[in-house]
Amino acid sequence: MVMAKRHEGVAVVTGSTRGGGKAIAIELGRTGWTVYVTGRSSRQRPSEEGVSGTIEETAKVVTESGGNGIPFTCDHSKLADVDSLVSLVDSERGRIDLLVNNAWGGYERHDVVEFNRPFWMQPVGRWESMFERGVLPTLLTSSRFGPLFARQKAGLIVNTVAWLEGTYLGNLYYDSAKSAIIRATFGMAKELRDQGVAVVAVSPGFMRTERVMAAYEKHPFDLSRTESPTYLARAVVALSEDPNMLESSGQLLYVGDLARKYGFTDEDGKQPPLFRA
Repeated sequence: MVMAKRHEGVAVVTGSTRGGGKAIAIELGRTGWTVYVTGRSSRQRPSEEGVSGTIEETAKVVTESGGNGIPFTCDHSKLADVDSLVSLVDSERGRIDLLVNNAWGGYERHDVVEFNRPFWMQPVGRWESMFERGVLPTLLTSSRFGPLFARQKAGLIVNTVAWLEGTYLGNLYYDSAKSAIIRATFGMAKELRDQGVAVVAVSPGFMRTERVMAAYEKHPFDLSRTESPTYLARAVVALSEDPNMLESSGQLLYVGDLARKYGFTDEDGKQPPLFRA
């Protein structure tokens, strides 16, 4: 594996209490980044769904890994929370080099049977949750950090997104929300290019997140085509170290393809290919 060089940049990783966001924050820490670890789950207010993980736990591991982890409670669908985060980063660091939009609350408390029903049988609330707690966090956080990026005329925004090369994702609201993030990535890239800021969407494969493994414990399924969250994290680190990121700005990138381009592997030393349904 090609190891990333030491970096003393400033990163914000949203939704980093668990899953891909947590892995990204930790992997950045291993290469020396200062990482603002954000999310809603904290010691004072654990996940309402009973899922493990807090911003403090992630930040601790980031620091232990060689970086500087800073926990910050933030609901990225709320303007006041996001503005408080932006003010903190600006006052403490004066810049932001990397924003990873990973917060996603679109399918919280969903019922599997209900989730797979035709769109005309879906409750209106499902549409609202997908866009207000799914899409909005990415758009709102990017827009409020926009002035910092524009001021320094440099930086990278990474929007993590579930996508299968255009294959329908099985739920109209979910599919539309993910499509919106990909299109928003394209638009952000267009508008930030003259400021020297790159924006990309990155799609991992089937990750063994806490939620996935909890489902596996209840009803075992084939894990042979899955990958660890670290695979996505190493892709983000590789992108953050690429001096030519503007050439890829606006694109949807797949972790399996990036592994071959940059030479990184998953935790087991393998390079799972681009995931396909």
